[in-house]
Amino acid sequence: MKSTTNIEQLIPHRYPFLFVDEIISATQEEIIGITTFNHNNVLLKGSNPETGIVPGTVILESMAQCGGAGVRLLGITNGIFALAHIESVQFFDEVKYGEKVRYEISNLRMSEKIIKQSGKAFFGDTLLMEASWMSIRIDGGDR
Repeated sequence: MKSTTNIEQLIPHRYPFLFVDEIISATQEEIIGITTFNHNNVLLKGSNPETGIVPGTVILESMAQCGGAGVRLLGITNGIFALAHIESVQFFDEVKYGEKVRYEISNLRMSEKIIKQSGKAFFGDTLLMEASWMSIRIDGGDR
């Protein structure tokens, strides 16, 4: 599937909490996306100002947003999903503000109610993080 830069049409996140710039490709098996973290983002401005290192938790959130946007682009669901469970996460290296991060997301399970994915984050050829997570649909259900 074709790339998209209008991420706001795919997921409910907005600046300053929108951490995906573009979905490069999306298939039933894999989603590829990119982002560049801006050090001027008001949400991130106070995080590691001396080192310029993007917090790992923000990279993890960005990876989940990328996966969610890709699933929406595929038309699997129109619902609103929230990160519900982080199965595993490993941090390997750091990335600094202004550096482009590429995500390779594997779709493990996709349905109208549950999305299970795993992914890797890269800066160039350097592996930054590996993680697996589950998101659940939070709209349209009875409480």
